[in-house]
Amino acid sequence: MNVFKNLFKETGVKDVITLFHAPKNPASIRVHTMLKQAAATAHSHATEDQAADHKKQSKLERTDFDLDVQEGPPTSDQLSSILDYLGPSKAGTVINEATGSSDALRKFKASEMSFVRPVVVDWNNGRAVTGDNESEIMDLIRSLPKETGKV
Repeated sequence: MNVFKNLFKETGVKDVITLFHAPKNPASIRVHTMLKQAAATAHSHATEDQAADHKKQSKLERTDFDLDVQEGPPTSDQLSSILDYLGPSKAGTVINEATGSSDALRKFKASEMSFVRPVVVDWNNGRAVTGDNESEIMDLIRSLPKETGKV
């Protein structure tokens, strides 16, 4: 898998952040808005006019990523990855009342409605955040490789 990560980084492919979103859930709406703003800020800095003065922007930590919003539940494989990223002690934050990873998978197979949103996932770097903890989500975004503005 590291070969693929390195290949994608070398060809300039951006990281993808997936939000498993519930449009009627206030916490999920807040996370969606925060991620859209962060992505828009990154994109606007990344497209600055090359002749402009970049001193201020170059000092800022800029992270360019694509936001993928999914309103449906994850696949079983995706859920397994999310549980791996979070660790078995946090399975109950992703699947209602789950006591561990295997219990979470069993409950999810019995009812996909047990999946708790919002969940933010950085697939490329193997990280996930459940709920709407803004500082944890921003830490996940800040941990993405930075764009330096240098060509």
